[in-house]
Amino acid sequence: MQKERETENFVSLGTDLKEARKVLGLSRRALAEKVNIDPRYLANIENSGSLPSLPVFYQLVKICKLPVERYFFPADSELDGKERERTVLKLELCPKEYLPIIEAAIDGAISLKETGEA
Repeated sequence: MQKERETENFVSLGTDLKEARKVLGLSRRALAEKVNIDPRYLANIENSGSLPSLPVFYQLVKICKLPVERYFFPADSELDGKERERTVLKLELCPKEYLPIIEAAIDGAISLKETGEA
C-alpha cells in the first residue's frame, strides 16, 4: 500500500518563507545558518516545494514569524479570507514600535463601521 502525504496545506510554504525572509532582510544563507541547514535545502523548500522535516519547519516558521495554523488548519484560515490572512502575516512581521499606530488605524476603521460612515 502506497503512503500518501497530505501536501496541499503546504503549497504556499516555500513562497511564504521566501517573502518573509526578504521582509526580514535575511539572505537565504543567513536563514539557513540560523536553522542549521544547507542553503540548497532551503532553496529547494522555497522554490521546488520540498517539505522540510518538522523540526526544520518549526524553526523556519518561528524565525520568519509565519502563522503555523495556516499550514495545519487551512480551513480556519480560509474562513477569514485572503485579505485578512495577508494582513495577519504582515502584522507578524511589523516592528513592535509601529503596533500602536496600526492598532489606532484598526480602531478608527472599526469606529467608522460602527457609525455607518464606512
